[in-house]
Amino acid sequence: MTLLGWTQIILFCAIVAALTPVLGGYMTRIFAGERTFLSPVLQPVEVFLYRAGGIDPKREQHWLTYSIAMLLFHIGGFVFLYLLMRLQALLPLNPAGQSAVSPELAFNTAVSFITNTNWQNYGGESTMFYLVQMLGLTQQNFLSAATGIVLAMALIRGFARASAKTVGNFWVDMTRCTLYVLLPICVVFALFLVWQGIPQTLGDYVEATTLEGTKQTIAVGPVASQVAIKMLGTNGGGFFNANAAHPFENPNAISNFVQMLSIFVLGAALTNVFGRMIGDQRQGWAIFAAMGVLFITGVAVCYWAETNGTATLNALGLTGGNMEGKEVRFGIVASALFAVITTAASCGAVNAMHDSFTALGGMIPLINMELGEIVIGGVGAGLYGMLLFVIVTVFIAGLMVGRTPEYVGKKIEAREVKMAMLAILILPLMMLGWTAVAVVYPPAVASMANAGPHGFTEVLYAYTSQTANNGSAFGGLTGNTPFYNISGAVAMFIGRFWMIVPAMAIAGSLAEK
Repeated sequence: MTLLGWTQIILFCAIVAALTPVLGGYMTRIFAGERTFLSPVLQPVEVFLYRAGGIDPKREQHWLTYSIAMLLFHIGGFVFLYLLMRLQALLPLNPAGQSAVSPELAFNTAVSFITNTNWQNYGGESTMFYLVQMLGLTQQNFLSAATGIVLAMALIRGFARASAKTVGNFWVDMTRCTLYVLLPICVVFALFLVWQGIPQTLGDYVEATTLEGTKQTIAVGPVASQVAIKMLGTNGGGFFNANAAHPFENPNAISNFVQMLSIFVLGAALTNVFGRMIGDQRQGWAIFAAMGVLFITGVAVCYWAETNGTATLNALGLTGGNMEGKEVRFGIVASALFAVITTAASCGAVNAMHDSFTALGGMIPLINMELGEIVIGGVGAGLYGMLLFVIVTVFIAGLMVGRTPEYVGKKIEAREVKMAMLAILILPLMMLGWTAVAVVYPPAVASMANAGPHGFTEVLYAYTSQTANNGSAFGGLTGNTPFYNISGAVAMFIGRFWMIVPAMAIAGSLAEK
């Protein structure tokens, strides 16, 4: 552990804290329907979309109607993405001549991207061609991220409103989030990434001759545009198999630092939106501080563990920390920090192989996901996940002191607590349940590259990552099999939507009080 390393960590935290009220204020105005500096350009587009879709922007929805609209929207997205992958060989913009994706893999991938998980049982450059990457995967990166944000907004309205029957309009919220928040930032971000050296082209793969005289095919494509939203929207799915460890996705230390910032900024800003909308910014900062304590603790443990290496490495004379599975251009601190950030948020992008971390260093990403990724968390999902814990905590604390549980002026009663517990407990059920099945089912065991505790951790990490909608992998597990494709898709679907629906029920219940 060095002063330079801690300086980088502190600088990261300081920039996130500074951007939180700026973006929080902007997002509050967007979802309140107020004018912003982008309104002269984007408002005509917004009005056109409402007219084309037959949407009345002044008409709000009951929480159940809001939830049904969200579910139907994602079912449509699943069908579209599944068919796009199955028909890949017949579609244009396929310079490498990629064949159709198999049914089980297409099913898993479609569920993965509509749930904001981006778990990938395939190598991007060797499986998906340009049209699927852009029209299918990148599109869902925007829409799944926007869904998380607007659902958090619905829950915030539940806390902020009194005697109300509605929590907003799903179609209006999705339109405003995509138009005014995600798209403008991603346009600027993608241009920055192109400047740093990330490809953005529809041209053919490049043929090169190595120093040994052999031919090598170098995959390129519309990478920068996908990387921008995969980070900002905490999606994490890589254009390339090596994800953010690939130089065409993450060329240098500057791109690495900015990508880490982009993972956290929107999730952190939503804590400020919460404080502003309930009329007490201190509550938002309190949630932000609780997240911050958990984050700093995780970074400190992971950084310390990777810097000190292991007794076995030190005995071999490999001192100076554990560099196995890490890119030299990033080093230990940037790799450890990235690992904690990407699993604290539901991003899942990786710039190092978590399978190669030390036991303690690899434990922190696993814990982050097992907590439900409430440490900033995925865009929107982190905030409503943390608020579920707040509801349970307030209820227990109220019972202990003999007072009616109450939070920001709303009584917390049996219905809210039951819904919160349903949402919280579904996560360990999927994580541990599927792991238990996989370690005794022979075809699943055959996919494990390692025996013993390490092999068990690979399986536990896989189902934890998928249920938590993270998408990062511990490595060493062959996931492209019928069992893992189908069981993983079930874990991702339940981990996303069986948590969302109870949260929306809480929003509706609170709004009526």
